[in-house]
Amino acid sequence: MIYIREGCKDINKAPFVCNGCETKKACRYEKYYYQSLSAHNRYRHDLSVTREGINLTPEQLSELDKLVTPFILKGQPIAHIFANNANAIPCSSRTIYNYIDNNIITAKNIDLPRKVTYKPRKSKKKKEVNHTWKEGRKYSDFVAFIESYPEVSIVEMDTVEGLKGGKVLLTMLFRNSNCMLAFLLPDKTQASIVSVFNSLEEKLGSILFHKTFPVILTDNGSEFNNPLLLEIGKEDFLRTSIYYCEPYASYQKGRLEKNHEFIRYVVPKGKSFDGYIQEDITLMINHINSTARDGLNGRTPFELASLLLDKTAIETMALTEIKHNMVHLKPKLLKK
Repeated sequence: MIYIREGCKDINKAPFVCNGCETKKACRYEKYYYQSLSAHNRYRHDLSVTREGINLTPEQLSELDKLVTPFILKGQPIAHIFANNANAIPCSSRTIYNYIDNNIITAKNIDLPRKVTYKPRKSKKKKEVNHTWKEGRKYSDFVAFIESYPEVSIVEMDTVEGLKGGKVLLTMLFRNSNCMLAFLLPDKTQASIVSVFNSLEEKLGSILFHKTFPVILTDNGSEFNNPLLLEIGKEDFLRTSIYYCEPYASYQKGRLEKNHEFIRYVVPKGKSFDGYIQEDITLMINHINSTARDGLNGRTPFELASLLLDKTAIETMALTEIKHNMVHLKPKLLKK
C-alpha cells in the first residue's frame, strides 16, 4: 500500500502559491511561497552563467581566427569585415570585440584603429569677430536654405594637415553617401583650393560641377575666407554656394570630421604628406570609400555614390571600388 500525501487543491491553479491565501495560518498542507528578491537573484545568476565562456567549438574558433585576424591586421574595421563575411562568421560583431578584448583570438586591441580613449573636449570661449564676407552664408542661412530645398545634395569641405608648412589635403564629403574626396595641395592657401575648383570645373563642365557640388558647408579657416573665388567659375557662372559653420562648431560638419579618422589610419597624425602624390591619395580614398559602414546598413560609400553621383563625375574624380576583402587601412597601403 502506497502513502500519498494530500495537498491543497488551490495550489493547482493561479497564482500557484500560498502568499495571498486567507487560511494559510491554519492550513496543515505543505506550503509554497513566491519570494521576489530570491527569484530575481536566481534569474540574474542563471542569465550570467548561460552567457559565460565561449559558445564555439575549438574548430569553429580556429576558423574564425583565421578568417577575421588577417583582415583586422590590414586595418579593416569589424563592421566592414562582418558586412562582407557575415555568412562565414558564427557570432555577432560584438562577440568578436569581446574575443579580442579577452585575448581569445590572435588580433589584439592595439590592432583596432578606434580602440582608443578619447580625451574630454576642452571648452573654448567664443570670440565675436566681424566677418562681413560671411553675410548671407552663416550656418543659420544654411539651415534655412536646406529647409526650403531639402532635396539638394550637401557637400562638407575641410583641410587636413600633415606637418606645418607642408602639403595638405582638401577633403570633400557627400552627405547623402558618406563618399569622400581628397586632393593633395602644395600648401594651405585659398589659391591652391581655387586651383582644385577650377580644375574640376574644367574637367566636369560648369553645369555638371554645379550638379555635383551645389552647396558646400565648410569651416572658418583662412583658406576659405573669400567665398566668391570659390563660388564663381568660368564666365561668371555660379558653380556652387558656400556656407560656413559657426566658430568652434566643427560638429556641424560632423560626417566629414568623423571620416577623417580613416585618413589617420593610413597617414597617422603628425606625419607629413610631402612624400605622397595625388595617385597615392586617390588610392587611399578608394580604400576608405570601399569600407562598409554600420551607419549605411552594411553598404559602402562607393556603392551609394555610384547610384547618386553622375557616372562622368565618378570617372573624372577617379573613384573606383576596391574588393571587400582587399580593403587595406594601414600605413603599409602607401609604402613604396
